[in-house]
Amino acid sequence: MAASAKKAASARKAAAAKKAAPKKTAKKSVEKAAKKSAPSKAPAKKAAPAKVTPAKPPRNESHTALVRRARRINRELAEVYPYAHPELDFENPFQLVIATVLSAQTTDLRVNQTTPALFAKYPTPEDLAAANPEEVEEILRPTGFFRAKTKSVIGLSKALRDDFGGEVPGRLEDLVKLPGVGRKTAFVVLGNAFGRPGLTVDTHFQRLVRRWQWTDAKEPDKIEAAVGALFPKSEWTMLSHHVIFHGRRICHARKPACGACPIAPLCPAYGEGETDPEKAKKLLKYEKGGFPGQRLNPPQAYLDAGGIPAPPLGAPMPGSPPVGTE
Repeated sequence: MAASAKKAASARKAAAAKKAAPKKTAKKSVEKAAKKSAPSKAPAKKAAPAKVTPAKPPRNESHTALVRRARRINRELAEVYPYAHPELDFENPFQLVIATVLSAQTTDLRVNQTTPALFAKYPTPEDLAAANPEEVEEILRPTGFFRAKTKSVIGLSKALRDDFGGEVPGRLEDLVKLPGVGRKTAFVVLGNAFGRPGLTVDTHFQRLVRRWQWTDAKEPDKIEAAVGALFPKSEWTMLSHHVIFHGRRICHARKPACGACPIAPLCPAYGEGETDPEKAKKLLKYEKGGFPGQRLNPPQAYLDAGGIPAPPLGAPMPGSPPVGTE
């Protein structure tokens, strides 16, 4: 009897131990699974910004493909700069032709800060033609090369008075006969004072159309012909504004802000400048960088889009780009 009781007790203990063993193992498995699923304490790495793949036109790009690519870039720029306009202040063709001549080797901002005094004293070609050169030089001194510019604007005014009845002519062949007026200046006047299409092939325009591989020409007249063939004449004036705005604000000569460029995916030259988005933002100029624009009296569309007018001469606005840089 005693032996049987002992055997029965031993059997019960063994059964109890057997039942308990799986529970212990299950508990360890749960703990291991919990550790695996627990979030890591190490900080998560920031996702790298998506890389822009620059456009690479084929070597043997057809004329049709080039036209499509060029027009697409212009459409994109039109969306970025819907307020693009001539950045020289003017109220009539005479003021525009004089301001354009004065803009050589300086900024439109500096010209706009200087011309109010000039036009207040000499409002017509007849007035400026009869001006004392020394007095004109003193007014134009801030624009640089003021002696040569004084000679040009007085000579131009005399030609208008003597050969064109005091009126600025509206034909290319007549405009280029005026002292200091070349094709670039003539097209600025024709496009913006007379509404006649023209391409303004300035330094910005030349630089950008070569970067975009619209042409490899270097002479302004050849660039004008090559780019003009890619667009309808009706688009030439606004195309000039779009390209020049982009060249001044983002696609700079020395350090383009590639990382902040809205047409980077379309640009064969992407990577020539700063590609880091944050560093590129610091390179933006004028209203794209939150700075004043170049006109004292800009168009309403520019103001509606958040543009800031330039300060008058002698009253620089804090944070504005240094005069003499574009």
